[in-house]
Amino acid sequence: MELLRLVFHHYRWPFLGAIALSLLSAGLGVGVIAFINQRLIEVGSMAALPQFLGLLAVLLAVTLSTQLALTVLGHHFVFDLRSRLVKRILDTDIERLEQLGNATLLASLSSDVRNITIGFVRLPELIQGVVLTLASVAYLAWLSPQMVVITVLWIAFTMGVGWVLVSRVYRHFRLVRESEDSLYKDFQAAIEGRKELALNRDRARRFYDERYTANARDYRHHIIRADTYHLSANNWSNIMMLGAIGVVFFLSNGLGWASTTVASTFALTLLFLRTPVIQAVGAWPTLISAQVAFDKLSSLELAEYQSSFAVDDTLADWQRLELEEVTYHYPDTAQGEGFQVGPLNMALERGEQVFLIGGNGSGKSTLARLLSGLYRPQSGTIKIDGEVVTAAQWEAFRARFASVFTDFHQFDQTMGPEGLPADQKVVDTWLERLQMQHKLQWEGDRVINTQLSQGQRKRLALLLAIAEKRDILLLDEWAADQDPQFRRLFYRELLPHLKAMGKTVFAISHDDSYFVHADRLLEMSKGQLSELKGEQRARASEDAVAQINI
Repeated sequence: MELLRLVFHHYRWPFLGAIALSLLSAGLGVGVIAFINQRLIEVGSMAALPQFLGLLAVLLAVTLSTQLALTVLGHHFVFDLRSRLVKRILDTDIERLEQLGNATLLASLSSDVRNITIGFVRLPELIQGVVLTLASVAYLAWLSPQMVVITVLWIAFTMGVGWVLVSRVYRHFRLVRESEDSLYKDFQAAIEGRKELALNRDRARRFYDERYTANARDYRHHIIRADTYHLSANNWSNIMMLGAIGVVFFLSNGLGWASTTVASTFALTLLFLRTPVIQAVGAWPTLISAQVAFDKLSSLELAEYQSSFAVDDTLADWQRLELEEVTYHYPDTAQGEGFQVGPLNMALERGEQVFLIGGNGSGKSTLARLLSGLYRPQSGTIKIDGEVVTAAQWEAFRARFASVFTDFHQFDQTMGPEGLPADQKVVDTWLERLQMQHKLQWEGDRVINTQLSQGQRKRLALLLAIAEKRDILLLDEWAADQDPQFRRLFYRELLPHLKAMGKTVFAISHDDSYFVHADRLLEMSKGQLSELKGEQRARASEDAVAQINI
């Protein structure tokens, strides 16, 4: 099982220590039964009572230590697992994360990690159940080899049927996990589409009846089936262990295979085993659920885990960035062939301010992602000062960019280069330039009132990007949510300030009145890139809408 393999791989010696404690606990448990048989049943001396109580105390201490050791080890492992998963998400290429979708990733971070956690919590029950069963069988074999054969066959049959029932649990747990992905997508749609659903109750009704209810019923069906087989396995094990006791007394009294004392010891041992066996059977489905979670995490195909965030900043002194015959093709779907961008050829000189125009779906955002290294070209090359950017330099290449995309996430903490505190002088200066000095409430370097208008959120995002002191600012329709007065201020005053700071600006914009402020004007149309010069640029500056060829 993957769970045990990973635990053994990462926590070998603590895990072996916990197993040793389990063996000791099992030995002591069998020892208590042997003590009862030899000193209390056969002899019945009062002098044995203090020894018995002392043995119980030792058993309690060892058993509790075993369970705590395994539980603590499990929680340490789950912590590492969750941390590794988040780090792998952070290291995975954005196109892969976009293919998976937010709902799938959130389901893995919550449901899958939770199932693995529960599996680990129940792991001590399984280990102790197995160890105690083996130790008890060895003791019973010493008492009566004949009866232990029948008892083992009975228990083997019990566990075999239990295994068949548990295998059905695995199949339904796998289907439950698939249903959870669909439910998480529904939850996301209900939360993110709350305004539209509140205004259109017909859409809300159809969403509830046709999407959510169907997925919820599917989830209910499979979870009921899984629980049914789980409970059946538990009850089967419970009843069959009681049946084993009856068989023991039949073999002893009916067939004369053993004395009444031996039969009583057998019965006592089986009663002792009843709880750990039932716990082990009960723990098995949770471990199966954990295995399903592991399988789901593997199917995500995230980046391999690397502990370091370090970036070898070898490209800091760049002067010219080039895209040569770069193409990117979105995956084909059932609806048709995926959109292709390119081949693209362009150059970006350090300190330039370049504007990009184009219609919706023309490939502007894809170009921005390719340019910044968020997407990797499927063909062609990206060059820095004539040298091809290699895979080893990819993080250093991305480190040249700070961005404000249209779908940006609002972070609340200012940060300078290399994660150090931001230059407070730069922050104060740009707070004033962005007219946000009286809009934000600060707690140290963190903004505590992020409930702002969309235009103000974009100003805050730009402030954070400038504070990072990256070479290139990539702005995707940044001014679209600003009022006319501030939009004019942005193009006429803020962009010159950025240029004076040595910043390279690559901006997607349709503000034709301000194209004059750009060093160059590019256009995307149907996935192809061209530069507008002379009369073409003049026409675009007069009427960008008329220029765009979707």
